[in-house]
Amino acid sequence: MTPQSRLRVSILGLNYAPEPTGIAPYTTGLARFLAEAGHDVHVVTGLPHYPHWQVDPAYRGRLVEERDGDVRITRVAHPVPANPVGPGRIAMEAAFAARATRVVTGGRTRPDVVIAVSPALLSVAAAATLRRPGRTALGVIPQDLYGHALAETRLGSGRTAAAAAALERRLLARADGVVAIHGRFRSSIAALGVDEDRITTIRNWTHVPTAPRHPSDLAAVRSELGWRDDEIIALHAGNMGAKQGLENVVEAARRADQDGAPVRFVLLGHGSRRDRLRALAQGIRRIQFLDPLPTERFIDALAAADVLVLNEQAGIAEMCVPSKLTSYFAAGRPVVAATNALSAASAEIAASRAGVTVEPGSPVALLDAVVDTRLQPGDAEAMGLRGQLFAHDVLHVDAARQAYVGWVEGLAAARARPGHAPLEPTATEIGVLDAGPRRLPNTWVEPA
Repeated sequence: MTPQSRLRVSILGLNYAPEPTGIAPYTTGLARFLAEAGHDVHVVTGLPHYPHWQVDPAYRGRLVEERDGDVRITRVAHPVPANPVGPGRIAMEAAFAARATRVVTGGRTRPDVVIAVSPALLSVAAAATLRRPGRTALGVIPQDLYGHALAETRLGSGRTAAAAAALERRLLARADGVVAIHGRFRSSIAALGVDEDRITTIRNWTHVPTAPRHPSDLAAVRSELGWRDDEIIALHAGNMGAKQGLENVVEAARRADQDGAPVRFVLLGHGSRRDRLRALAQGIRRIQFLDPLPTERFIDALAAADVLVLNEQAGIAEMCVPSKLTSYFAAGRPVVAATNALSAASAEIAASRAGVTVEPGSPVALLDAVVDTRLQPGDAEAMGLRGQLFAHDVLHVDAARQAYVGWVEGLAAARARPGHAPLEPTATEIGVLDAGPRRLPNTWVEPA
């Protein structure tokens, strides 16, 4: 790469490695892809805190400078709420956006491309302050859609959801390019008013290995985790937040107790609803809660389970594409998804043929599907293999690497394209970022 073709790229996103799950692996991967392609990459991110919702003890101070290979990283301080819902979550995202704005606008050299990863939505507003036609292009990667999130999880009033959607619409309209992480997302983004020619579909990729494991190794993992050979292990791995609706899994475990079904439901991870779920599960024998595991043990746990469970609230349809499916498919185990028939998760199961879907919010349907999957071992094995093939053929990291590098380089090339002039930040919105957290709007969403 010649010095003339080397781009200066700034990436704004709240989550980055060493956070192991959620959005962080994808923001991290994006930065590394671009650096490996020879570009100068600067990431402005937050303090590592997810999924435990506690700042990693290794990170202290208001500003931390470090490197991830050839990627330069600036971490800005922000509060981390004990309960990541409502005002605490708002304060965290608002503080990050305001401080990230000061970092990116205070640099001596202006980037050729600035990319915002949402959530947090206000990171888009921070990135938009750098956009200049002909000089700096703005790209946005929404991993969740705020307006849909508030409406579908019913965590905000109709007025709040409408206000969030309006803000989201205006911010995305400023972008020179927007990535849709799924075909369903593409339609939702276009419905917000983003021109189709500014939307590029780039799938999230599988970031866990798909190497086969010997049965004796998996038996050892099951033994370490206390899983018996005579029970069906139905594992949900990932965030325990509002949109997962895991009360349904707890009630399925309660029903398994009542029926004497040989099933153990396992909830692995952290999240805002974990304590509530544990309280709800008091006295239920066929449920187990596990803290997050190191990466290698996490992968082993997925492979050692009999069934991998994805559960969503009944109303979830357009707000997100569950990132856990990329890991589930790679693990080679059949998936049972309790999800809306119109959701992206349902579309993924149908496309991969790696599992079955059932009505969300029905503990009986979930339990029956888990038992039926185990009772048909040939079908279960076939679903697991199809999932691995889907992960390799459709969700491979090489496809994402090539697509993202091409997308960013295309944004830079199109900076001076005639007629390609999205909205600039309003004086009011720039003032909101300058003022800091207290004046930011009351919107938030949990990572998938």
